[in-house]
Amino acid sequence: MVSRSYSNLLDLASGDFPNFSREKKRLPRVATVAGVLSEIDDENSNSVGSDAPSSVSQERMIIVGNQLPLRAHRSSDGSGGWTFSWDEDSLLLQLKDGLGEDVEVIYVGCIKEQIDLSEQDEVSQTLLETFKCVPAFIPPELFSKFYHGFCKQHLWPLFHYMLPLSPDLGGRFDRSLWQAYVSVNKIFADKVMEVISPDDDFVWVHDYHLMVLPTFLRKRFNRVKLGFFLHSPFPSSEIYRTLPIRDELLRALLNADLIGFHTFDYARHFLSCCSRMLGVSYQSKRGYIGLEYFGRTVSIKILPVGIHIGQLQSVLNLPETEAKVAELQDQFKGQIVMLGVDDMDIFKGISLKLLAMEQLLSQNPSKRGKIVLVQIANPARGRGRDVQEVQSETHATVRRINKIFGRPGYQPVVLIDTPLQFYERIAYYVIAECCLVTAVRDGMNLIPYEYIICRQGNEKLDMTLGLDPSTAKSSMLVVSEFVGCSPSLSGAIRVNPWNIDAVAEAMDSALGVSDAEKQMRHEKHYRYVSTHDVAYWARSFLQDLERACRDHMRRRCWGIGFGLGFRVVALDPNFRKLSIDHIVSAYKRTKNRAILLDYDGTIMVPGSISTSPNAEAVAILDNLCRDPKNVVFLVSGKDRDTLAEWFSSCEGLGIAAEHGYFVRPNYGVDWETCVSVPDFSWKQIAEPVMKLYTETTDGSTIETKESALVWNFQYADPDFGSCQAKELLDHLESVLANEPVSVKSGPNIVEVKPQGVNKGLVAQHQLETMHQKGMLPDFVLCIGDDRSDEDMFEVIKSAAAGPSLSPVAEVFACTVGQKPSKAKYYLDDTAEILRMLLGLAEASAQDACKASLGSQRVVINKE
Repeated sequence: MVSRSYSNLLDLASGDFPNFSREKKRLPRVATVAGVLSEIDDENSNSVGSDAPSSVSQERMIIVGNQLPLRAHRSSDGSGGWTFSWDEDSLLLQLKDGLGEDVEVIYVGCIKEQIDLSEQDEVSQTLLETFKCVPAFIPPELFSKFYHGFCKQHLWPLFHYMLPLSPDLGGRFDRSLWQAYVSVNKIFADKVMEVISPDDDFVWVHDYHLMVLPTFLRKRFNRVKLGFFLHSPFPSSEIYRTLPIRDELLRALLNADLIGFHTFDYARHFLSCCSRMLGVSYQSKRGYIGLEYFGRTVSIKILPVGIHIGQLQSVLNLPETEAKVAELQDQFKGQIVMLGVDDMDIFKGISLKLLAMEQLLSQNPSKRGKIVLVQIANPARGRGRDVQEVQSETHATVRRINKIFGRPGYQPVVLIDTPLQFYERIAYYVIAECCLVTAVRDGMNLIPYEYIICRQGNEKLDMTLGLDPSTAKSSMLVVSEFVGCSPSLSGAIRVNPWNIDAVAEAMDSALGVSDAEKQMRHEKHYRYVSTHDVAYWARSFLQDLERACRDHMRRRCWGIGFGLGFRVVALDPNFRKLSIDHIVSAYKRTKNRAILLDYDGTIMVPGSISTSPNAEAVAILDNLCRDPKNVVFLVSGKDRDTLAEWFSSCEGLGIAAEHGYFVRPNYGVDWETCVSVPDFSWKQIAEPVMKLYTETTDGSTIETKESALVWNFQYADPDFGSCQAKELLDHLESVLANEPVSVKSGPNIVEVKPQGVNKGLVAQHQLETMHQKGMLPDFVLCIGDDRSDEDMFEVIKSAAAGPSLSPVAEVFACTVGQKPSKAKYYLDDTAEILRMLLGLAEASAQDACKASLGSQRVVINKE
């Protein structure tokens, strides 16, 4: 099995690259040196890899999950071979209904049974040809460490809010289990690579077993169209941050294009973790939540999964189901059945449900003999002492309740812990008047959805139950507020499962609800569940994935970083890295140069404890100022006294303080104001408001400038600080609506300053001044790192087409970092900025040296 990106491996080996039939411009696959950005020219690249176009036009979806949606059995004919069939209960198989007939689906995953090494090739070929499945064969020891070790001992408990506070509670973090997890994810990535056509195929990865898979795929195929859906809860940042490999998992997920969650709570926790641990912010864009991550927008989708209604209805129509319903109706004749269906694990709250039943019977003697709780306990998916404890506690509680409240012919609790056929479970749904879900934490839980559809029933079951088919159906749900399906079931009675009294009261209330209300609640639930089935969920996810990936081919991509720190930087085609050699060459051949530099984040690392410039930066600026061809301006938001003190040794340096409100062309000239502001009385309005928010936001401060007031929340809690900043912005805009000021937000700040004051004014004034002096600029360099610098970039961009610049002017508007910007160029960080400025300063020094030697020759010749 080879990737459809390659038509012939022998061609690749010989260096004769195949000709692809699709007529379109080929985008390059970028060779990556870890930690270094490098660009390969689109036209000249002969690389055949992640971005080579495919000759296949049909849309494909590669679905990757821990388990393939298959059942495997040894052949009964005595040959010793394997027979395979679809697992109709698998979500991965069911979601195929929502993808459309024109979408080819390929599955990648493990097989539950152990396949001998000698049989693996044959099995792989059979599964690919017959089922379009690609099996990932994991050695038993490695799989045990991966699944039973890291997934079930570390991730699953932690995602369900269980901390390893002692060795008994899941065990301490084991680095070898983490390595096994990464190794298995790498094996899955290799399997995907065997069949993927990266330009055409969509990849959909499922659940916490494969959380680092997006990094391996993104590293190999920079433009892979990749979605991920988490089927478990995502814990709050206080819980998640205890995980030693927390950053690695977050960065791996951010290598997907679309990340899906069942509920807003899970998405909110993930977004909070990204903000607090990685400093990645998010925003809503026309209803879609997106995170800006190195030039890529990672979309967040919130939609609970549904059920396969067709499968349920087909089972409801079986004669076996009808017979089982009749049998159960006779068994529980004259009794009201309440039903619980749960896995036997510590998070499903079975014991809490039983205790609530015990309390209900204790407080309501009249209900003894009339109500029965049927608890179906499915086998636990994990293993360990906690499972054994749940089993023993459950059996002990059931025995106690039945001993106290039972009598001949009546058992208040019926525990079924043996495997049931699907139709048998369906029959219990049909006869149950109320379904109870009391999980203390669960990702989704589809039991209530199944119950609703089964209670809707059909005509045959109505006849079996003795119901009039024209009568509206009814059902009741008591649902834990800690399960993912709870928000979508607005007619259910929601409970805190830990509150035994409240659960018992909810059970009593559910039994006492009138028939009309039961019918109304059922109708509401049935309308939602029947329209939001698994096909709707899959179709919606694919639509959002297509939307999230539509700009892939338009952007240029680079891969940077080591190991699981790998990420892709995606940039607009017109936004490119500034070549130091290129700008130095332009610098050398020009004579009238304007250089405009921001301070924080440009020549000074943002967020540094010490905000004063280092000696190297000051020396470089001084050397640039000494060149008579240069006019150098430092444009900063800081106050004028501070800047004057820091750069007092640079006598030729022009300084624009407080975003250009104060301007000084050089050291020996007085400060001027670029905008006339006759009145600062608005400060008396704004400052008390800022003080109010400072008092209520720990870590925030007010910076008072001559022309502005700045509220800084850099050291506050990021979520609370951001929330307070939005409130403060609205508050200030309201109270200052009639004042001649502008209120703006920036990175960790809210600023109030006079209208018309911005860095663009400084750039415009400087270019006009040079023009008036007869120095038509033929070289313009403008560097900044945040939103306030965009004004300068816009002025420089506009000036390039006007009379204030030389017709052959070299213009370099450069932003620090990779982000959408009006600048044409970018550099990565302050270190690269200083390296570039040093190159310019050295070029000036060489020119000065040549000029000095030239003047000496003139003197010698005269003598």
